[in-house]
Amino acid sequence: MEYVRGRYSWLIRPILMSFDIFIVNLLAYYFLNFNEENLHFFSSTVFNNKHLLYVAYSIVFWLLSTSFISFYNVYRYTSVLNILSLLIKQFLIFSFLVYAFIGAFRSVNIQAFVTFKYLVFTFAIIGFVKLLSYYLLKAYRLKLKGNVRRVIIIGDTDGANELKSIFNNKKELGYKLLARFSNVKSKGITGDIKESFKFLEENSGIDEIYCAMDELSENQVNDFVKYANIHHCNIKFIPETKKLFSKRLKTDFYNYLPVLSIEEVALNHDFNKLVKRTFDVFFSIFIIVFLLSWVSVILFILIKLESKGPLFYKHKRNGINYKEFNCYKFRSLKTIKEVKGTYVQQNDTRVTKIGKFLRKTSIDELPQFVNVLFGDMSVVGPRPHMLSYTEEYSKKIDKYNFIFRHHVKPGVTGLAQIKGYRGEIKNDEDIINRIKFDNFYIENWSILLDLKIIIQTALNIFKGEKKAY
Repeated sequence: MEYVRGRYSWLIRPILMSFDIFIVNLLAYYFLNFNEENLHFFSSTVFNNKHLLYVAYSIVFWLLSTSFISFYNVYRYTSVLNILSLLIKQFLIFSFLVYAFIGAFRSVNIQAFVTFKYLVFTFAIIGFVKLLSYYLLKAYRLKLKGNVRRVIIIGDTDGANELKSIFNNKKELGYKLLARFSNVKSKGITGDIKESFKFLEENSGIDEIYCAMDELSENQVNDFVKYANIHHCNIKFIPETKKLFSKRLKTDFYNYLPVLSIEEVALNHDFNKLVKRTFDVFFSIFIIVFLLSWVSVILFILIKLESKGPLFYKHKRNGINYKEFNCYKFRSLKTIKEVKGTYVQQNDTRVTKIGKFLRKTSIDELPQFVNVLFGDMSVVGPRPHMLSYTEEYSKKIDKYNFIFRHHVKPGVTGLAQIKGYRGEIKNDEDIINRIKFDNFYIENWSILLDLKIIIQTALNIFKGEKKAY
């Protein structure tokens, strides 16, 4: 039988959430005696019927408060102390909200003790069910071998060995270790890292891949990230022992072992993606129709008069999750073949006369709005690098920071470019600052920031700032 990832475990949270809201309102009806005499505000409206006003209030603020503290984010490796901590936090927050409601909507003769009693009974039941479900799931995994996550470990480091021990000895966590891969020959290793990809292709339904960063090259990390993205499985990282953890990575603790995963950035939340994509489509259509359409005709004549070759020049670049795509430009060089690892430099003999003008004004980038319309790029985002430069830069930049940068679409322009880090890369500081500004943009994205970057890019072009690539 084909393995089905997840099965019904995704239902647990919405069921618990619905149960909690039901208990909150059921006990409110029993303890808080909502009636026309007590509801002095809106007393002539439908809200005094069966405490409907409180129902609406409690549902909205229960959902908001639990979301704020991640009340329902309880995982198989979450400790009981963490669950108790969440219960206390939610009790304090929701108590404040309940007393605020009473103060605003009810008369002063309602006893505070009755309200406190309501809150205690409510959270006693909610806490009991929350802990009961937690332990029942542990028993289900341990006794019936259900709710299991199928995992593999890549690497033979100290952290990888400790994680293997956790998976094998704590069966109640529900991890099934299928295989381990490492280039280091030792006991319990299924094969080398190259063989791990064959294993992944032959065994569908892998839930999680754990990569020991000490042992993997940047290319190998990229390959695992690509696989996880395509096959919708989680990828997590066993950190290098002497590295500080980036705030851009979510840190979970399996006992005392830190395990890192790439946290979903705000820019990739569904609503934000819709907003940004809508803006990209309309903006790119505007540029293509009102600018690129007639500029292409003029440049076709000028470029052809000076040198043989096509109007457009396409080159391979890494996009979101390292996906390769053809990035388009107006041709500004005499040659049409991309030379590995060679950016165009100032006074480069390959640049044509018209090409110098195109580069100075950034008009050569206009065809990339076609990439934006096709969905390979965004109007604003980290600039895409040559494939060879992606590999080279990753050796000089912390791996976590570099991977994080590739979790959003590249842009026609970006924050690093308007801050002056554009064109030829002369030293390590240039690329480090690019990554710094790119990651700042990803963490602090807003549509207003996009507009600011677009306007500043236009101003820089009018000022005639030089560009070397």
